[in-house]
Amino acid sequence: MSTSTVTVTGMTCGGCAASVRTEIGRISGVDSVAVDLADGLVTVESATPIDRAELTAAVARAGYTVTD
Repeated sequence: MSTSTVTVTGMTCGGCAASVRTEIGRISGVDSVAVDLADGLVTVESATPIDRAELTAAVARAGYTVTD
């Protein structure tokens, strides 16, 4: 099991978080996505490490930006 955490800016509500969860969840190998809306932290659990560029692209498809 691998865990990746990124900080996402622009999320302000549950709908925002759901969009990010949906897009990241489409990445092959992702088991779960947890969003801490208050801190902007997105934690991804996966069978194998997920490429950071893939995470960044998924967040961008949802309409948000990875900041770290």
